Amino acid sequence: MLTVGDAFPQFAVQACVGIGKDDLKLLSNADYAGRWVVYFFYPKDFTFVCPTELAEFNKQLKAFADRDTSVVGGSTDNEWSHLAWRRSHPELKDLAYPLIAAQKLAPELGILEKTEGYCLRATFLVDPNGVIQWVDVNQGKVGRNVAEVLRVLDALQSDELCPCNWKKGDPYVKVDA
Repeated sequence: MLTVGDAFPQFAVQACVGIGKDDLKLLSNADYAGRWVVYFFYPKDFTFVCPTELAEFNKQLKAFADRDTSVVGGSTDNEWSHLAWRRSHPELKDLAYPLIAAQKLAPELGILEKTEGYCLRATFLVDPNGVIQWVDVNQGKVGRNVAEVLRVLDALQSDELCPCNWKKGDPYVKVDA
């Protein structure tokens, strides 16, 4: 699996960006050049834990935007599956970020479940230079904590030494020289 310090792979993928017939489009790294990006991957469309995460990322989009950070979700399902799922699930109809078809990207990241080949529940924080700064992976039955993604993003963007349980506004670790 790619990890902290690795370059996020170059990609060009199909994505679902809405629920209309014209809401399928090609996205690539170039669409996010010079920005922080949260890439989060989930196991499968039409499942039970996954929509809770997608909805929570959507609820927190302003918090990510306030940090000049884009959000991109994805799985190994194709863009048509993403579209059908979004149309059928009330909490997913208004997602304001893309769902990418990560059939090629997921293996490059090393985040495929070993038996069935679906995406692990993985999150990558990528800096404006395209370098992975944080990775978190959960077992498929356990949803991630979006507040923790924001907390770590704040810490990374502070460029300071942040102690255990640090949150924005808390003091940093000071080193006497």
